[in-house]
Amino acid sequence: MPTRTARTAWNGTLEQGSGQVELSSSKAGTFEVNFPKRAADEAGGTTSPEELVAAAHSACFAMQLSANIAQAGGTPQALEVSADVSLGPDQANGGFRLTGITLTVRGEVDGLDAAGFEKAAQEAKAGCPVSKALAGVEITLDAALDS
Repeated sequence: MPTRTARTAWNGTLEQGSGQVELSSSKAGTFEVNFPKRAADEAGGTTSPEELVAAAHSACFAMQLSANIAQAGGTPQALEVSADVSLGPDQANGGFRLTGITLTVRGEVDGLDAAGFEKAAQEAKAGCPVSKALAGVEITLDAALDS
């Protein structure tokens, strides 16, 4: 399997500095980052490490879930996955840490009932490589079939 690369160019201090995150392997884009917008309620067109983790986690989970659904005998027609990643103080070590991740998935699936979908989703939460990498963070799941 290949190694993927992203790079960040940063200038200045934490409080007044800023940077650009480049998705180097895919060349899909370059995104602005800075701490004031990272800590603000409104991102205003600037991304953050937490948003990038959320993007990686939602994509990884969706891929793993589609594989699990097929393995359980179902056919995924559509999966809508969001990941909410929270940042907060690190009481034990100082600074900040990821304090929680909520995965939410709604799916249109042929061949699985709600219980089968929930089981496939729980297994995807445990089995996706990004979930495994984030094992030190509490990850919760809200999974349901669309009616």
